[in-house]
Amino acid sequence: MLRILYPNMYVPSVTAINPQELRERGIHNLLLDLDNTIVPRDHNRFSPQINNWLQGLMDKGFKLCIVSNNSTGRVKNVAGPLQVPTVVRAVKPLPGAFLRGMRLLGAKTGNTAIIGDQIFTDILGGNMLGLFTVLVVPLPGKEFWVTKMVNRRLEKLILYDISRRVSHKDKMYHVR
Repeated sequence: MLRILYPNMYVPSVTAINPQELRERGIHNLLLDLDNTIVPRDHNRFSPQINNWLQGLMDKGFKLCIVSNNSTGRVKNVAGPLQVPTVVRAVKPLPGAFLRGMRLLGAKTGNTAIIGDQIFTDILGGNMLGLFTVLVVPLPGKEFWVTKMVNRRLEKLILYDISRRVSHKDKMYHVR
């Protein structure tokens, strides 16, 4: 019943995601959440480690699109140097933004993953469309107040169950 809230994979950081494993699953299009997934909400630049990871993905032929509930100014300011498509004010988990991101990449559900830090936006939205979903532990930093007061509290219940169900392979945790 709650399976729609469970990711296909749960990792401690985006940099723990093995691009080769994604490729073996037929995935070469990535929709990426912005805040607390690839950059802390209170920062305006990617860390060198995450920037190198993102550049490495593009060098390996992955297509990237940032899909964020945040404003145009914030997303363009942070994501601009990457020169990847963006979808802003996404209203995740509604499917429209995910579909727009996929259209920008020329992607299909079977070759696309959504990577994000929130179960009730990124994972729920991706699962509703049949995407491969990857939940990351949020980057440290400020949280949007609704995220902190509502989403994170509800997520704790699901994360407890996920922690009992994961199988470990390298640094990636595959939810059974």
